[in-house]
Amino acid sequence: MIVGSHLVKRYFGGFEAIRDVSFEIEAGKMALIGGHSGAGKTTLLKLMGAIERPTSGSLVVGGQNLMAIRNSALPFLRRNLGLVFQDQKLLFDRPALENVLLPLEIIGLSPREAQRRARAALDKVGLLAREKAYPIALSGGEQQRLAIARAVVNRPSVLLVDEPTANLDEGSAKQVLDLFAAFNQVGVTVIIATHAPREIPGHDLQLLTLDHGQLAP
Repeated sequence: MIVGSHLVKRYFGGFEAIRDVSFEIEAGKMALIGGHSGAGKTTLLKLMGAIERPTSGSLVVGGQNLMAIRNSALPFLRRNLGLVFQDQKLLFDRPALENVLLPLEIIGLSPREAQRRARAALDKVGLLAREKAYPIALSGGEQQRLAIARAVVNRPSVLLVDEPTANLDEGSAKQVLDLFAAFNQVGVTVIIATHAPREIPGHDLQLLTLDHGQLAP
């Protein structure tokens, strides 16, 4: 479960991107964070992913209060989180397989097991046949699916996704959204920030709508 209580995120100069936001997202749920551009959707995802710390309030992810967690414990927390952001952060000097292998190399998994799991992740997103292709040779939809494979290769319990279909055509967008629905169906908590919640496959969804940093009623 992810629980935020009276969250505030204030940046230098006094700008509050998140203002007094409280919510609960149950484990295994698919939740959408909606709202206009600049509403605070990405900021809220970054707080959940421990990329940034709240200014005040509390945020509990996987039983850990991110206001109190030590920096030394963050790498262990993030092993249970999969992050897919708009800029993707793919390594364009490495082929697809090596992009997916990177998180497993960081945690010290044996090369044999890392290769097995990386190929399984690529297969899950339909890119196993492109394992030797460099990101520059992949379409926008394929690059997004590669980023998803890298995010899920550690088998996270929570997947945080920022505007996954913003730059994709309709067919690629549907493929990507279907992937998130499939991960959710096997118990992964999926949280998607999107300005177009109508695009998300329809099933039991929780919707949080932000308006200038606050939760809309």
